[in-house]
Amino acid sequence: MEFIDLKTQQSRIREQLEKNISAVMDHGRYVMGPELQELENRLCEYLGVKHAIGVSSGTDSLMIALMALGVGHGDEVITVPYTWISTAEVIGVLGAKPVFIDVQSDTWNMDPALLEAAITDKTKAIMPVGIYGQTADMTAINEIAARNGNLPVIEDAAQSFGATHHGELSCNLSTIGSTSFFPSKPLGGYGDGGAVFTDDDELANAMRQIRVHGQEKKHHHPILGLNGRLDTLQAAVLLPKLDLFPEEVKLRQQVGERYDSLLEGIEGIQCPHVAPGNTSVYAQYTILCENRDDVQAKLKDADVPSVPYYAVPLHFQPVFSDLGHEKGDFPVTEQVANQCLSLPMSPYLSAEDQEIVAHAIRA
Repeated sequence: MEFIDLKTQQSRIREQLEKNISAVMDHGRYVMGPELQELENRLCEYLGVKHAIGVSSGTDSLMIALMALGVGHGDEVITVPYTWISTAEVIGVLGAKPVFIDVQSDTWNMDPALLEAAITDKTKAIMPVGIYGQTADMTAINEIAARNGNLPVIEDAAQSFGATHHGELSCNLSTIGSTSFFPSKPLGGYGDGGAVFTDDDELANAMRQIRVHGQEKKHHHPILGLNGRLDTLQAAVLLPKLDLFPEEVKLRQQVGERYDSLLEGIEGIQCPHVAPGNTSVYAQYTILCENRDDVQAKLKDADVPSVPYYAVPLHFQPVFSDLGHEKGDFPVTEQVANQCLSLPMSPYLSAEDQEIVAHAIRA
């Protein structure tokens, strides 16, 4: 059993993948080629958003979003400590300060009830994360941002691309949406990649410039940027994957619901909770286990892979020690980090394999 099955999907689209890759090899436009424009157009159509901008990675998508908003030294960006390090890393790289607030005990996403108290005159943006496949409470977060000086909101949707919040798709819920096309993500390429999304023309123009070294036109660089372009080959790979994506979202949800049913009622296990008004794409299916080491050992005995994302929260990472946080500062985050365990998950995970996983956990 594989933790993430990428082979089954590839077998469905192998012929089109090879055709697309061959087309790139033939025209030779390996950077900013026509497949990138096609992908951006398709992503706009899928999300119902005005601008989609392909970039080099999910991390760079966050960096470019922050740069477009002018985030820099002395600024603060509010986010959560329960996420992959990229979320806060890009804030620090720009010389700004990540301000952490705790997550909700059921969705493990940003707790809007704690947001307003964290806003100061230095707050430049709010960056909620769609952990494990569903969005944060973007309605509440946007309302708080609006009444506090129309603060921009960047949705880190590396894991929630394809999910919905009150009928609207993730990445089209805030000032800027950001996602990753890392291979293990719900819509993943065959290498690094990402995208940013917005309805704001000025921000879109800035982000397009930033991804090409701040270049407005050839040899003219009015702003600082970076080398943040999405390779044409990755765009060519993502196009047939996008064709399958709506079907795969439904399959992921079926797998998630089946896990819910199989694991219901097991003492000491908390299954993921999808908030009312939300859907999840189950980038990972993650449970909380009071005895995680024992559960992981039983899974290993049954040849079932599992991973504890994210066992060390960001406020305990040495790189953020200067923020001065101590144990107990974010109790929900710390509990989730101590108990989290992600199980095998893909659109093509069979019911039989899920039975094996559930049997091992019950043991």
